[in-house]
Amino acid sequence: MKNIKYYLKKAQKEGFAIGQFNFSDFTQMKGVVNKGAELKSPIILGTSEGESNFFGLEEAVALRNVLRKKMGVPIFLNLDHGKTFEYLKKAIDAGYDMVHFDGSKLPLEENIKITKQVIKYARRKGVTVEGEIGMIGNDASRLYSEKFEIKEENLTNPAEAAEYVKKTKVDLLAVSIGNFHGIEISGIDPNLRLDLLKEIRIATGETALVLHGGSGTPEDDIRGAIKIGIQKININTELRLAFSGNLRRALTDAEVIVPYKFLADALKAVEGVTGRKIELFGSASKV
Repeated sequence: MKNIKYYLKKAQKEGFAIGQFNFSDFTQMKGVVNKGAELKSPIILGTSEGESNFFGLEEAVALRNVLRKKMGVPIFLNLDHGKTFEYLKKAIDAGYDMVHFDGSKLPLEENIKITKQVIKYARRKGVTVEGEIGMIGNDASRLYSEKFEIKEENLTNPAEAAEYVKKTKVDLLAVSIGNFHGIEISGIDPNLRLDLLKEIRIATGETALVLHGGSGTPEDDIRGAIKIGIQKININTELRLAFSGNLRRALTDAEVIVPYKFLADALKAVEGVTGRKIELFGSASKV
């Protein structure tokens, strides 16, 4: 099977993005993979530190292996927003394909220093590394009842992004261009700063760029970001909303106590969100 770097280069060349879909239980994982296989799309499965602590690093790797073999599509596993070298090392040793070091709250030099440490270890294992410049804030488990304020100082500085990429040789770079974790209660988040993304794209050369907090982002902005050079887009909140909403409705029937029955609609809901995003990102039939 071709590795994630092959598909990132393919995405860059052909003008599509690969979706990363986060999960914390097997129903979510299965729903994402089912739709990826149906649409013949490469898939990145993501677990944050919290999600992987709940699910298990080794367990996630084992199930990725099973599903990859069974479904016959490229499925990659990423440790999302790892905050320390020690935790990323655990994910690398467990067998993750990718790790994301989130040093966005650190001074630039410290962010560069730890990223280089992660990359040195990851490269020996053939693992791809994502870094981050600019702060992508908030909580992917929340709905925001008021319009979320994007602070200018938290956006990615193109000059800092260029310095970071040059000094670390990181494989992917997560950027802050008006995106955030979570979603506004309306279901539509503020518009992305595509003008800033263009500057970052020029400053970082051919480094793959990542959009976190893709849930709720206007579809025209998603298309525009991909056209400029976003090659990976992370989805979590919309999956959580689909899963939890359908599960709540199923559990209102007091007579339904069989898990595979009350989880069935939740699985279909996850498949639905995944399918819509794959079509939007243009990754269908790219295997």
